[in-house]
Amino acid sequence: MSAAARLGRAARRVRAFSRGLSLRRKIAAALAGGCALVAVAIGLLIHQARAEQLVSTARESATAQLVRVRQVYELTGQVDQSGTDAAVDDGRLPGPLRASALGGRRSTFVDLDGPDPAVWAARPIGEQVLSVRLPLAAERAELRDFDRELVAWGALVVALAALGGAGLASRLSRELRTAAATARRISRGELDARIGPSGPQSGGNEVAELARAVDTMAGSLQRRLEAEQRFTADVAHELRTPLTGLHTAAELLPPGRPTELVRDRVAALRTLTENLLEVARLDARAERPDLEVRPLGALVEGILGRCGVSPVLGGGDALVRTDPRRLERILANLVANARRHGGSPVEVTLSGTTVTVRDHGPGFPAHVLRDGPQRFVTGARERGQGTGLGLTIAVGQARVIGAEVVLGNAESGGAVASVTLPPG
Repeated sequence: MSAAARLGRAARRVRAFSRGLSLRRKIAAALAGGCALVAVAIGLLIHQARAEQLVSTARESATAQLVRVRQVYELTGQVDQSGTDAAVDDGRLPGPLRASALGGRRSTFVDLDGPDPAVWAARPIGEQVLSVRLPLAAERAELRDFDRELVAWGALVVALAALGGAGLASRLSRELRTAAATARRISRGELDARIGPSGPQSGGNEVAELARAVDTMAGSLQRRLEAEQRFTADVAHELRTPLTGLHTAAELLPPGRPTELVRDRVAALRTLTENLLEVARLDARAERPDLEVRPLGALVEGILGRCGVSPVLGGGDALVRTDPRRLERILANLVANARRHGGSPVEVTLSGTTVTVRDHGPGFPAHVLRDGPQRFVTGARERGQGTGLGLTIAVGQARVIGAEVVLGNAESGGAVASVTLPPG
């Protein structure tokens, strides 16, 4: 594998790892990483400056020693060994320094990395080389202590930056979570939910701008939905009076096939109107349940008997807290939906506090499972073309009594609607 391929693979791993981190950790890691890079750069510069200072001082000392030793050598013909490591043609003399001295130049040579650090100074004496060597073990130890202090202070700075970044990121994350929680409340139907002036929108940053946008969107959505609900309720209410008269007139018609068709359509219109009014009340959250504790098995048996469905399969001894009238509305709508859009047989089973209605038809379409029932769309030849108001009312009434309706499809085919009731 080439170096470019390995680098690309490593970059992909880093991106995959970063995607798994929360925003707070990403910000903290970014600040800590930036501070670490700055600390390393500054530390290297300080280290280099200190090392150059030590080397410069060592060169000056070695040169001064060489000058003194040369003067003594010229006067006495002997190398002064008092307090110095001086010699003529020293065998330890580094090759580059020897070559420079034989070339007629006075030079120095520093070795800080070897096992025996030292600084050399050398100059020619006739055909020979006079040299002075000063050990630098203490200077190297001092430089290493200095480096350890730099690392310790750098680590402290990075840790403080990480803590500061975590604090800043926590505040930002908290503000974003507040905005997200408000958006989720709005999506659940709490149209008056707002982030409010005490939330992140009270500032002037990008998060505040997002919060203001969420509140503006929520206000606009609330006005639109309330207008739609008022329109639906007004239309249904206004239709009631003429439909009542139409129903009375249809009852006075003489018997016959045309009369049956008129009465059937009038009854369908009355049912649709009542459903519209019920949907409007559910949307306005004006429904108030009349809860009582009842045995679920006997309650469901009676409801199914009135719906003309076979006896319940499974156990039904659990006590539930519910509104019997609204529960009957829920189960009747689910059974009617299964009969109208599914395939026979329609099965109703009990398990604990859950009632399950299943048919053997084509099942719920993907958009219903994803987005929930769509109101104001009547059923057609196959379930995928619409769900009508039945499921919408069932889900809304379940919300009123504290129950939960879950829609799904069976593996072997058919739609499954489960109603889970709160225990009594």
